[in-house]
Amino acid sequence: MKWKRILAVMGLILLLSLYVIAVISAFSHSPNAKNWLTVSLFCTIVVPIFIYAFQLAWKVWNPKGKDDSKK
Repeated sequence: MKWKRILAVMGLILLLSLYVIAVISAFSHSPNAKNWLTVSLFCTIVVPIFIYAFQLAWKVWNPKGKDDSKK
């Protein structure tokens, strides 16, 4: 159960950093600001979808919740 909490915190940090990058890029006058904003907003949508898909796949691969590291 501990690794789930660690992954959740890492995902939260990743998403918060993407939001910060999006806000900074929106107000930046750099020529690449539009690209950074687009990429960060895209990742804000795609990363949670991949996390959710991985969780669904994990439930299929490990249906009873067995932890292989306890062997």
